[in-house]
Amino acid sequence: MSTRRRLSAVGGRAPDLSRLLDLIAAFPRQKIVVLGDFVVDEYVTGEISRVSREAPVLILRHRQTEIAPGGGANAANNLMDLGARVFPVGVVGDDAPGEALLDYFHRKGVDVSGIVRARAWTTTTKTRFLARWTHTARQQVLRVDREPTGKLPEEVARQILRKARARIAKSDATIVSDYGAGAVTPELLRSMSWKMATLDSRYRMLDYRAARFAAATPNEPELETLYHAQIGHDRRKLESLGQKALRALGLQALLVTRGKDGMVLFERSKPPYEIGVYGNADAIDVTGAGDTVIAVFTLAIAAGGSFVEAAHLANYAGGIVVMKRGTATVTRAELEAAVRGEATARP
Repeated sequence: MSTRRRLSAVGGRAPDLSRLLDLIAAFPRQKIVVLGDFVVDEYVTGEISRVSREAPVLILRHRQTEIAPGGGANAANNLMDLGARVFPVGVVGDDAPGEALLDYFHRKGVDVSGIVRARAWTTTTKTRFLARWTHTARQQVLRVDREPTGKLPEEVARQILRKARARIAKSDATIVSDYGAGAVTPELLRSMSWKMATLDSRYRMLDYRAARFAAATPNEPELETLYHAQIGHDRRKLESLGQKALRALGLQALLVTRGKDGMVLFERSKPPYEIGVYGNADAIDVTGAGDTVIAVFTLAIAAGGSFVEAAHLANYAGGIVVMKRGTATVTRAELEAAVRGEATARP
């Protein structure tokens, strides 16, 4: 028996689909805090005009500029489109990208009083330049990142802490989204208490040992980086590193996303539970997919779901969002349709 089949077998059978639909129906009753690094994803699209005489580069005729919430802001945006009540807590700069992000949330009816606007701060902005011929799909040709430099001012950190505590006290769950920009740190969260919290940390997941998270959702490359190891097709290595991270952080669950290879859920005193990828394994765009996964995973747990049920819903959501271009979200209607479609497909 192959390792892949062994992992599937020890995980047990998939959850009841009607139960998953009940959880989705409960999403609008949940209050979720998103504490973390808020990013602006900017997309500048231009049509290819010609090749420059100055250098062998394309000249683009500008057509449009669009922005979308990224990082923790993307997790919050997904929660909004899934019907939850969202309390974003973080910081943006006193700059045009920060203003655009706040305006975006305002238009969607989100309370942005938890977001500090700091003059001595730069809103993390990822500008992607997309080129196309007439009637062809856009292709990314360049990305330029603007990021804050230096440490978050202590007064801003204190404001974030106060705002977070006030909102966490009246919430059902908290998502901590650490993209390394400085809005959240292990030190900031050391004295934090919450009902249930999940972690998405790109660079320093193991530094959050003392923060008492229920679960974390790293992708496979992040897990490899943490332990300076390579997993590849070695399922035993995956299992070893997953269990190691689970114990090191004192988590109840660790959900490792693996791209076209789906997900593996690790829980205390249970064998690994593998979930095959939902939909097409050839993704169109994986930008922000991890934010969608943690949003749905956390929301499902807050609604009363088990870790296995939450992982299955997150897997559906991830499969949906990677088939969309750019930084995208999943709606509650799309998630329901995916589950109902699975019910129809089952014998």
